Amino acid sequence: MTRTRTTLTATVFVAALTLAACGNEGSPTTGTGGGGSASGDAAPSYAVASDVAITGSPTFDKIKAAGKVRIGVKADQPGIGLKDAASGQYAGFDIEIAKLMAAKLGFAPDAIEYTETVSANREPFLQQGTVDLVVASYTINDKRKAVVDFAGPYYIAGQDLLVAKDDTSITGVDALSGKKVCSVEGSTPATRIRDEHPEATLVTFDTYSKCVEQLTSGSVDAVTTDDAILRGYAAQQPDVLKVVGAPFSEEPYGIGLAKGDTALRNALNDAIEAAVSDGDWKKAYDFTLGGSGTDPEPPTVDRY
Repeated sequence: MTRTRTTLTATVFVAALTLAACGNEGSPTTGTGGGGSASGDAAPSYAVASDVAITGSPTFDKIKAAGKVRIGVKADQPGIGLKDAASGQYAGFDIEIAKLMAAKLGFAPDAIEYTETVSANREPFLQQGTVDLVVASYTINDKRKAVVDFAGPYYIAGQDLLVAKDDTSITGVDALSGKKVCSVEGSTPATRIRDEHPEATLVTFDTYSKCVEQLTSGSVDAVTTDDAILRGYAAQQPDVLKVVGAPFSEEPYGIGLAKGDTALRNALNDAIEAAVSDGDWKKAYDFTLGGSGTDPEPPTVDRY
């Protein structure tokens, strides 16, 4: 199938990325976004592209007119998307990806307006125009692609289990018979447990942090979602929690956008590919998830 490429001005993404002098320097620690890593390392900077134009994108037209980009993110996922209660700032790999995409679209961190999302409201937020993009551990699947579009994937996660540190009974998904397993309603992990592992008792909440509270109180036996998210929670309480380490799925994380905005989707895919090529993707990963003991290869975007 022939793909209509995004038309950019002379300062195309690649030029803007390779020539930092053509734009401003956007630091993830400035503006409304914040940033941060457990190690305290200095936050990476991403060159902000100049004079970007995306022909045929109604969403980008609105973004340009507003002078800001509204991005839906998670607020309760350590290492992925976490809001600091004291400062109100967001940090995590998804937040870095959001800033990276904004920079490549021509927006500095202080031009990003974050909106907290939960799994169940990501599609409605895009459909209703509440946000322009969603970068929120958002697994690409056919059901969601029927109502929204995705750029990416920008990361491949795998569903796993978080359990008590001293629990030796749960060694993987095949050991869940009779166990209470907590996940978020509307999420892919919850659906997989409900449909493929009915021998487990599924308990759902609207955030994973509530599931973790249930686990630490002994009300459930395990929490399930993507391994990257679970490792963030385990790192917060290493003497109490552990990740089983037996992933049983592939979860391609994508950037959600309004259905039918092919021009913007293509531009974001171009930006992801450029970020991989110029090293920005690795900078974002190393700053947030680099201490998790994994060093994954960046995924290949899906030009559907």
